Amino acid sequence: MLAEPPAPDSRDNAFRIANLEVRPAELQVLADDRRAGFTVREFELFFLLARRIDAVVQRPEIYTLMWGGEMPQRNRSVDVLIRKVRAKLEQAAPDWRYVHTHFGIGYRFMPERLR
Repeated sequence: MLAEPPAPDSRDNAFRIANLEVRPAELQVLADDRRAGFTVREFELFFLLARRIDAVVQRPEIYTLMWGGEMPQRNRSVDVLIRKVRAKLEQAAPDWRYVHTHFGIGYRFMPERLR
């Protein structure tokens, strides 16, 4: 039931991925009709990962796309933002996991039903 997300420059059209409805124009994600309640920055990270469904995105690349510039050593900004996005998605849809960690590399977005 996965849908292919829109092209990176297509930020106006709503789309579905598994049980998520993504409304880029409103900066909103709904999981089974419950709002995830993302901040603007959290939505940007979610959208960045969702556009690359099932692809591992490296932490330095995420940092560069989100904050610009090179990621400083030992910087945890990406991990903190990932944790916030995960927590909100888990609260909205506890039976699903969306963001998967690839230790030492980065993160991958792939909706997965747990039960």
